[in-house]
Amino acid sequence: MNQPPALSDDELERYARHIVLAEIGGPGQQKLKRARVLVIGAGGLGAPVLQYLAAAGIGTLGIVDDDHVSLSNLQRQVIHATDAVGMAKGESASEAIGRLNPHVKVELHAMRITADNAAGLLEGYDIAVDGSDNFDTRYALADACATAGVPLVTGAVGRFDGSLTVLKPFETGPDGRQNPSYRDLFPEPPPAGLVPSCAQAGVVGALTGVIGTLQAMEVIKLVTGAGEPLVGRLLLYDALGARFDIVKYRAARV
Repeated sequence: MNQPPALSDDELERYARHIVLAEIGGPGQQKLKRARVLVIGAGGLGAPVLQYLAAAGIGTLGIVDDDHVSLSNLQRQVIHATDAVGMAKGESASEAIGRLNPHVKVELHAMRITADNAAGLLEGYDIAVDGSDNFDTRYALADACATAGVPLVTGAVGRFDGSLTVLKPFETGPDGRQNPSYRDLFPEPPPAGLVPSCAQAGVVGALTGVIGTLQAMEVIKLVTGAGEPLVGRLLLYDALGARFDIVKYRAARV
């Protein structure tokens, strides 16, 4: 039951550029095939996350989204096409994934994550990716992932700036300290209305591609064991200055 599924001839050719990488290879590609990743939001961040994880050969992608595609989404939500306007985002994204990689199974969850349903949605998934656009969802998801022991790759964007980090507060780091949680980084949500939404403040479409693609990269690292995930490190991207910075943070508790 725990043996990795065999890769077909089609998959061996499809993932050839992964398989020649010493850090991934055949065993890593098999790990990607059997991985189950839950993606919250099929919007600006979720679009590149879903596209690159599907292309990478993640075996099962869960999509949590209860919204429909609108014309104003298409400037950044590149998984959706013009003829998908009016469709449920999950269904549109699922069709796009099917065209990209028929080996990927998609599970749709047409709902919003809340503190009440987050734990149930996480059951059976190995990793969660937060591409949501509101603080209620972010905190509910982060708290549930911490309790369930599910790694969380969370990202955010606004105007010309973006950030992302990886959360594994249920583990200790190399120094023996507990890894930080989302609430160690952001203890409480900001007051309502303090942070404008993308609809109010605007956002460059390509910015969501940068951050979403980096989120997908962190998922691939977590699944295959390649490299060092962004645990305890917040990656900041300034698009106007073409600059990346990293801020280290620690758990408040001992």
